[in-house]
Amino acid sequence: MTALFKPIGLIVGLLSGLAARQLFNKLWAVISDEEPPEPTTRNTTLPQLLLATAMQGAILAVVRAFVSRGLAQGWAGLTGVWPGEENPDPG
Repeated sequence: MTALFKPIGLIVGLLSGLAARQLFNKLWAVISDEEPPEPTTRNTTLPQLLLATAMQGAILAVVRAFVSRGLAQGWAGLTGVWPGEENPDPG
């Protein structure tokens, strides 16, 4: 049963990445009138590039974690089987 979870998780993960990108673009538009800089954008400052990159990474991580957790809980509710680890590995 958990073999079915992997392709579903992959599709949902891709969709959550797209949603995170849209959220980032909307938030970036609030703080800047320009497009977010890419690492190869010549006329940008390093602080602006680092801010955009950090925001994008944080938003992506939070959205994916939120969606993945919801998917896992939904899967467990439907199948009675948790699709991942029960406990974190000891450090």
